Amino acid sequence: RTSGDRVNKGPGRGALVMGAALVGALLGWRLAQRQLVRHRAYLFSRRPLHRWAALGYLAGQATPDTIPLLRDYVVWEPVPALQRRARQLIRQLDLASE
Repeated sequence: RTSGDRVNKGPGRGALVMGAALVGALLGWRLAQRQLVRHRAYLFSRRPLHRWAALGYLAGQATPDTIPLLRDYVVWEPVPALQRRARQLIRQLDLASE
């Protein structure tokens, strides 16, 4: 054997990089799903700051379920400022869906 010969000891670097990318993508997707569930739960939290943060998060999550969820929230929300913010988001999402 010469010093230039390679000994194949398993998967190549490309396969390892692809595997790591796949694992990273799956972990990222799972984290995003957990965040979505958490923020939807925070929407009905006892703490107004959690509710405000959840509204901010949902502003960037235009899914088919977001508008009905916000409509339920407006009926439930006791703080007028948070009601206004939710109504504003509903209008924005309605306009964006047209």
